[in-house]
Amino acid sequence: MRTGEDNLVTWGGERADDVSLDEYQFRRINGLPPYVFTIINDLKAAARRAGHDVVDLGFGNPDIPSPSIAVEKLAEAARNARNHRYSLSAGIPKLRSALADLYLRRFGVELDPETEIVSTIGAKEGLSHLMWVLLGPGDSAIVPTPSYPIHIYAPLFAGAEVAQVRVTGDGDRDFLQGCIDVFQSQWPRPRVILCSFPHNPTTTCIDLDAMTALVRFAADNDVVLVHDFAYSDTAFDGYSPPSVLQVPGAKECSVELYTLTKSFSMAGWRVGFLVGNAKVVAALKKIKSYLDYGTFQPIQIAATVTLNDAPDYPKEVAAIYQGRRDALCDSFGRIGWEIERPKGTMFVWAPIPAAYADMGSLDFAQMLVTEAKVAVSPGVGFGLGGEGYVRFALIENEQRIAQAARTIRRALPKLG
Repeated sequence: MRTGEDNLVTWGGERADDVSLDEYQFRRINGLPPYVFTIINDLKAAARRAGHDVVDLGFGNPDIPSPSIAVEKLAEAARNARNHRYSLSAGIPKLRSALADLYLRRFGVELDPETEIVSTIGAKEGLSHLMWVLLGPGDSAIVPTPSYPIHIYAPLFAGAEVAQVRVTGDGDRDFLQGCIDVFQSQWPRPRVILCSFPHNPTTTCIDLDAMTALVRFAADNDVVLVHDFAYSDTAFDGYSPPSVLQVPGAKECSVELYTLTKSFSMAGWRVGFLVGNAKVVAALKKIKSYLDYGTFQPIQIAATVTLNDAPDYPKEVAAIYQGRRDALCDSFGRIGWEIERPKGTMFVWAPIPAAYADMGSLDFAQMLVTEAKVAVSPGVGFGLGGEGYVRFALIENEQRIAQAARTIRRALPKLG
């Protein structure tokens, strides 16, 4: 550290004087690639401005209403001026206790609300700041490919490198084998393994035995296993996604991100949690105490009541998504586009039909929105492992999904 003559305090290096914003070198964003999803969003917006009806199956933005009890409690709590002050960064105690009760009911997992739970401003914020305390320059993390983009970029924003391991759609232990291969070939060894099952975008699901194998591998190699459990309750056909904390001894090396976004259809509320290993939870609490004052307290109060008094709402939400999944797979199958039914998530991961596979996912997605007036997410937007696929988000009702199938059939004459 040095103090300049003008009392400017700096840490290393020299001060660059008289640098205009035109020449300014921003940090962390210069290396970011173009966000390919904006290309589809721009085409969708242009089509709608031209008066076209676009069926939007692109952005995974839940359209199902939040529980009425949450809305009513939010309005009541917001009228109390005492709730307008700064809240607790770690989350109010009753909210953390409600989440502990959910884990006990749902997974048979006991959590200490004081030491093993911290509230986050959505799972995305929690994951990003978690990487700040787990990783730094010179470190690396294993992440899935294809992947929800923040899974790749959160470690990069922390200054670390990523080793991408392919996730297949068959639910076997390919991801674990990929982790083993990385550990055998890379030095220094990764400090973090990041995974998410049911998986976005591939919809891959695993059972408790496969989750146990991941935990054992992390424990044996002194790695923190981070499980993003965004689709904990969005599952179909009798499948019950396992929590990483159901594995005996998982708390020794594992943490999990839980969110109300998909399970309770409360996306805009930004209520999430990190649970598990007490030391990791404490580390996130500490850095968050410098960064934020938590979610608006009326939202936390409403979330508490929702967790306690609307425990079956996730089943209602999952039933709606299952109906949409069936509508999409059935109607697309009738037009000659056969797609496997996912067991979890609010998405369908579809291989580009053989007759159009040479186009690549971005060009194919562009064609769908311009010719068929159906917006989807190109697989390449989820990393190189996503090329050859498009992702459908189940955010339109069954009638609109059937409409999408009809317009795609007319726009793609080579189908079937």
